[in-house]
Amino acid sequence: MARQYHSIAYTDSVIAAQEKYGSRHAAERMASLDFDDTRLTDRETGFIARMDGFYMATVSQSGRPYVQFRGGPRGFLKTLDERTLAYADFRGNRQYLSTGNLAHDDHAALILMDYARQQRLKVMARAEVIDPSQRPDLLDRLAAPGYRAKIERIVVFRVEAFDWNCPQHITPRFTEEEIAHRQESLLQRIAQLEAENAALRSQAHPAAETEVPG
Repeated sequence: MARQYHSIAYTDSVIAAQEKYGSRHAAERMASLDFDDTRLTDRETGFIARMDGFYMATVSQSGRPYVQFRGGPRGFLKTLDERTLAYADFRGNRQYLSTGNLAHDDHAALILMDYARQQRLKVMARAEVIDPSQRPDLLDRLAAPGYRAKIERIVVFRVEAFDWNCPQHITPRFTEEEIAHRQESLLQRIAQLEAENAALRSQAHPAAETEVPG
């Protein structure tokens, strides 16, 4: 089974560039791998569930690409099934560039970045913009309780293919939550050492600990 991602991405001009720069043989080998890249597995769904944002590319009526960052609480982009993603689109700067582009051309590309683990997932999809009043059942599934933002639309992605990138050139970055998690064991160890140090001081100078100044 040829990989669908490469069937979509490797246009004639892309193939020409691969031949020009000497990567065509490697590209053909990767494209021929027997791997179903049209159905999300536990690896992809687990990765997506950890994300609190993604980059989305759309195409304008003039043919220009437009890339937008969409953010929200962790896991706001949800996997509905192995070929469908969706999210509640919160009110932003109200330019509606991506929304307008998708009304003209439903092709979309997503890039999800885990900077801390140096991982990157790319998704090719067709997007549908839905009025929340038309799908209250889906709205309930996508809503983020406690997150203070107005939901204006629902965006559903029909996954056509996905691909994982290598970690080259991804600079590790960490959120406050990730830093706090990594520091937790260190802080616990410091507290333990401070307690042990205080106990040792007490044992070494018992009179000084109990002496009351007169």
